[in-house]
Amino acid sequence: MTMSHAITAGFVPLLDSALLVVAKEKGFAEAQSIDLTLVRERSWASIRDRLAVRHFDVAHILGPMPIACNLGLSAPAPKMIVPMALGLGGNAVTVSAALWQAMAGEGATDDLDARANGLALRGAIANRDGEPLRFGVVHPYSGHNYELRYWLAASGIDPDRDIEIVVLPPPDMGDALAQGLIDGYCAGEPWNTFGVLKRGGHLATVKAAIWRSSPEKVLGANARWAETHPEALAALLVALHQASIWCGKLENREELAHLLAQPAYVGRDAELLLPALSGRLPVGGGAVQSVGDFFVPTAKAATFPWKSHALWFYTQMVRWKQIAHAAEHQHIAAETYRPDMYRAALKTLGIAMPSASSKVEGALAVETPVGSSGALMLGPDGFFDGGRFDPDDVDAYIQAQHTG
Repeated sequence: MTMSHAITAGFVPLLDSALLVVAKEKGFAEAQSIDLTLVRERSWASIRDRLAVRHFDVAHILGPMPIACNLGLSAPAPKMIVPMALGLGGNAVTVSAALWQAMAGEGATDDLDARANGLALRGAIANRDGEPLRFGVVHPYSGHNYELRYWLAASGIDPDRDIEIVVLPPPDMGDALAQGLIDGYCAGEPWNTFGVLKRGGHLATVKAAIWRSSPEKVLGANARWAETHPEALAALLVALHQASIWCGKLENREELAHLLAQPAYVGRDAELLLPALSGRLPVGGGAVQSVGDFFVPTAKAATFPWKSHALWFYTQMVRWKQIAHAAEHQHIAAETYRPDMYRAALKTLGIAMPSASSKVEGALAVETPVGSSGALMLGPDGFFDGGRFDPDDVDAYIQAQHTG
């Protein structure tokens, strides 16, 4: 069979590279006449750099990173677009055994409750002498950095004064924790499960508890490549959509864990990948906690690139002084995410898709049918502190956020 589209995609060895891996390994890309080459990278910075110089056409990338590139915050930067998301949720906060002990003394429990455990962390910090706690995140322009900061700030902890936040590649987090170089980290899977099972860490909370149904990795495309290869990109979105459905089926989880475990992909034992795929997470000390919606590859419009997600990331860039708020900056952020391309690529499949491109984030307390057919279920999508983000009133949200 002659392939009509050759596409090279970069990825970092994480569970949420699953859609790209499955599109290749299960033949969904080939069925769309795509010759898909996957290239594993160690860090997000190298993913960005290789997109910039066109080594990659598309990549598995942090949701805020294409926005940061388009805002000129991250050089060398290509102009990037996000025509698709790669799922919801998937991160957690892991702390050292010593810090967990201090938090447990302040009321932290194994149920991963963001409010109670955040207040317990605040108590542990208040009782501490000497050096401030140090937490690792995977990149300054990452959902991890923003959700960690959101959780800390809403728990009464100033992320810039009460602790120190440092950047580390995800595979280094567990070792840094075990060596005492950091006291905690926010990372994607399997690096929390690895930290708990192999490096003596303890889960403090999860992304799904801080902000339910929240955005994480996306498909970032070099804008110039996307403009000159619209058919190839549309075919890739169809293949990734079909991969997302396959990933969402419970009966495929075991096979998915073994696919991702291969050395070319995540390269870790399937036993380290299954907990996050099943939502039954080891929290530490032998305890296991069930987390609904931990890893969401297809339900709740998980692959839809909401402009409200892009704008929320932008508000956090402003909040933490990475960029000044300006109408032009807000416009660039919103235009980075391209639900129009998603709809155009997938419309022939007859699937239920959101008719709006933005939604009020944090407004759905329960799972809610949306759209004319009611075939699409969204939510719950609440922030743990009851906050709401209205993408039509970005100015008010930015003014209401204090940094510490």
